[in-house]
Amino acid sequence: MFLPLVVVGGLLFGFGLGYSRMARPEVVLDFLQFEDFGLLFVMGVGSVVAGSAFAVGTRLLDRAPLTGRAYARRLKSFDRNVLTGGVVFGVGWGISGICPGAAYASVGVGNYPILLAIAGMFVGAYAQGVWRARTADRTAATATGD
Repeated sequence: MFLPLVVVGGLLFGFGLGYSRMARPEVVLDFLQFEDFGLLFVMGVGSVVAGSAFAVGTRLLDRAPLTGRAYARRLKSFDRNVLTGGVVFGVGWGISGICPGAAYASVGVGNYPILLAIAGMFVGAYAQGVWRARTADRTAATATGD
């Protein structure tokens, strides 16, 4: 039951992005240049709806509704990695002019050149994973050598 619901969620997400015209890179660029705040409104409304569902769901259920696993909040501290990742993410977002979530929906509205940016996101995420694994290996080797 989990996978079909994930597909339905993706369909709703993509339809909403396409319907609101947020799957167009020019709309995202207008937002980033402070010319059109429609993207902010769409993200805000989506966050309120999703946040409300999580707030109500966690109070009514003792398990995650889709997986049946125990549900607990995971708090992420604000550290150097969060700040650095946000800066790098923002630079990439500004250069490409696409919002990562909307990039996939953009393919659905016929913007096929966006596949290059999506490929870039995958390669960038993979490179970061390789870099983090190597850094962790070096840190572990240093800690055991002390």
